[in-house]
Amino acid sequence: MKISIVTPSYNGRRFLDATAGSILSQSGDFELEWVVVDGGSTDGTIEFLRELKDARVRWTSEPDRGQSHAINKGMDAATGDVVAWLNTDDVYAPEALAEVARTFSQMPAARWLVGRCEVIDESDQPIRSAVVRYKERFLRRYSYRALLRENFISQPAVFWRRDFGREVGPLDESLHWTMDYDLWLRMGSRAAPVFVDKLLARFRLHPQSKTGKVERRQFDEQYAVACRYFGEDRMSRIVHRFNVEKIVWAYRVMRVLGI
Repeated sequence: MKISIVTPSYNGRRFLDATAGSILSQSGDFELEWVVVDGGSTDGTIEFLRELKDARVRWTSEPDRGQSHAINKGMDAATGDVVAWLNTDDVYAPEALAEVARTFSQMPAARWLVGRCEVIDESDQPIRSAVVRYKERFLRRYSYRALLRENFISQPAVFWRRDFGREVGPLDESLHWTMDYDLWLRMGSRAAPVFVDKLLARFRLHPQSKTGKVERRQFDEQYAVACRYFGEDRMSRIVHRFNVEKIVWAYRVMRVLGI
């Protein structure tokens, strides 16, 4: 089995050592391909990539139309049986890809999977443990209707078969924050994900990250995405709107409390 990891990159050199190390240190019964799609970084990223000299790494650097476009380009170039993307500030847990390969090998009917994901800060320390536990509870009792009502899937811990991704289609490049949620809803409408009860990834939350700012617009966009899929399910529409308010206010309180 071959696993391709796509990394969209633009001036993300600060955490790239950790990201690269977490990918290239993976080993197991699989072949690894790392596809880095850089948008023309000027912060030393290109020099770092040139110095890797690893046959498992392929990279390009040229202007693009943003993160989703870069990921779509990487997915088009990927040759693995299983694919995923990992941003330049996130990391995989040790032995994560071996677990992914084992799960897909043992479950040939599985089309996509999601594992546990920690949230870490700039110093690699776990934070937001209550949020992590909250999402895990929903993952353990996954239903598509629950996913319509709230996005509880952490992007770095998601993997899927490449042919399934082609069936579902590319990321919607018009979305700024929630292109992943739109993809989960399209995937979930075709097949339920397999939940892997192991830590697969760590999502880094920091002030410079796109989601680290936790803007209301992010959750309003999420609601707009969900509206594409509600159909006649009016109750899910109401619950999702309520959840947007709940999440926005919860993050405001956490910001005030410094947690």
